[in-house]
Amino acid sequence: MSLPSRLKFGIFMAPFHWQHENPTLALERDIETIKWLDTLGYDEAWIGEHHSGGWETIASPEMFIGVVAQHTKNIKLGTGVISLPYHHPLMVANRMILLDHLTRGRVMMGVGPGALVGDAYMLGIDPPTQRRRMEESLGIILRLWAETEPITYEGEWFTLKEARVHLRPYTQPHPLVAVAASSSPAGMVTGGKFGTTILSLNTVRFPGLIPDHKKFWTIAEETAAQHGKKVNRHDWGLVQHVFLAESRKEAMAAAREKAGYYQRDYFEKTLGVENDFKGPRDRVIDNMVENGSWCVGTPDDLVAHIKKLDDESGGFGRLLVQATEWGTREQVLHSYELIARYVMPKFQGSNVSLVESQKWSEEKMPYLNSLRAKAMDRAKADYLARKGGSGNGAKAGAKAAAKKR
Repeated sequence: MSLPSRLKFGIFMAPFHWQHENPTLALERDIETIKWLDTLGYDEAWIGEHHSGGWETIASPEMFIGVVAQHTKNIKLGTGVISLPYHHPLMVANRMILLDHLTRGRVMMGVGPGALVGDAYMLGIDPPTQRRRMEESLGIILRLWAETEPITYEGEWFTLKEARVHLRPYTQPHPLVAVAASSSPAGMVTGGKFGTTILSLNTVRFPGLIPDHKKFWTIAEETAAQHGKKVNRHDWGLVQHVFLAESRKEAMAAAREKAGYYQRDYFEKTLGVENDFKGPRDRVIDNMVENGSWCVGTPDDLVAHIKKLDDESGGFGRLLVQATEWGTREQVLHSYELIARYVMPKFQGSNVSLVESQKWSEEKMPYLNSLRAKAMDRAKADYLARKGGSGNGAKAGAKAAAKKR
């Protein structure tokens, strides 16, 4: 196994909400979810930015993080992701520094070119230019965080005149930076170029979209070497669809209807992502589980799924659950609890000593029981001796009292 001694667990929260539900309550559920994850000991939560499509309703991950930070204590909070072509890089640099201070270093910056073509269309951005613009912006943000001298820069789509951040980052040298990678190698190239953490978002196994994790990671390493940078696969995050229950049958039944809507109404109807499965909507979940795209079942199923990902990738450092609402509120929260209780310990080493201690006790049981029996026999003997001594003393005292009379 190529995983680190402590695999990090978190969520990637787009979020996804049915447009027929109360959107205010949906956002409050998002906050509740991250509070629950903080209680359960999850490492991190990444929050997305979207402006169209009707499903993903957080327009400013920075603003959302500012609110959630006040309700949590330990969990790290990342932008998953800021679409850099939508914003001037000086503004992004300053907003993230502010969050870095307000969270006392719990913030992370995930960046991408922008996933929804509808967002770019409304902003008048030509989609083929987005990744190039993202790279240009990221390079400047990293300079603004690292350099203290003013920067003057005439870019393709933004200008800086004697620009610098007036507040230095709380985290030294700066917050963790992650680049989003999808089904193409472009994100791996960008992550390698800047030596950042990489978050692989799309591991759905559609024809033509089957991610070759090992090959992709090689691209990141080779690109990093070309630019004098390094990337660490133990920082690499893989986003996975996961829904757990006490049994596989229960998990499939709970998620069947909403998972089908999620795939058909959002990815296929709203985004136009093709799927080779053309069967009925209520069978989508069976197809996705069978082809390995989703993990729906028990904690043991997720353990096996993670080990398979480890083999396919050669090792990674973050397992990020794609936040969905496939079951009732209670079922969704319980799914996260099952991961924390039964899956995390197997990949974080938290119960290794407990298992060894129980094994040692079991093996030593005959000998330890003999020692315990000896101890009990000695305790009884000591008690009887004390009792006998106390009785003799009482008789002697009574005789002495009789003589005085």
